[in-house]
Amino acid sequence: MLRQIRPAIMLIVLMTLLTGLAYPLFMTGVAQVLFPHQAAGSLIEKDGKVIGSELIGQNFTDEKYFHGRPSATTDTDPNDATKTVPAPYNAGNSGGSNSGPTSKALIERVQGDVDTLKKEKDGPIPVDMVTTSASGLDPDITPANAEFQVARVAKARNLPQERVRALVAEATKDRVLGIFGEKRVNVLKLNLALDAAK
Repeated sequence: MLRQIRPAIMLIVLMTLLTGLAYPLFMTGVAQVLFPHQAAGSLIEKDGKVIGSELIGQNFTDEKYFHGRPSATTDTDPNDATKTVPAPYNAGNSGGSNSGPTSKALIERVQGDVDTLKKEKDGPIPVDMVTTSASGLDPDITPANAEFQVARVAKARNLPQERVRALVAEATKDRVLGIFGEKRVNVLKLNLALDAAK
């Protein structure tokens, strides 16, 4: 019986070493050599200190900053471990709200966001200003979303709107290879460019 089981055991050990150890280590090494910035987490540094990642959004609420998409991420309620509380851009609990189009709470939240945004500026509201992403951590907004916020940010920073629009244009990334995805603006990078603008 051992003669029949031995090849199966050897194959399991060999495949575990090959696909569970050797291959991942090899691919990690290749990634470190060919794509060192991405392999390290696409981290963004300011004054030698890591302040975020290009891949994970942050919760900007100050009027002088561009705001990202709403985030549906939550965290454990410190007062009751059986409940959760909103925790925007909580990278430890990535996920959407899973609320459907008939959810009363979702409709009320979106309507509240729309009402708030209408006070800020007249005109159509880009959909990504009131909808969350599937991960809750989306670092990018659409150029239309950024354009909607230009007047508020320019006023809060006492900058001409044209200057802020120029920074948005510089921060706008095109589709990947010209065909995949949509144009997008990384909120953290744009806000860092704003901080650097004098």
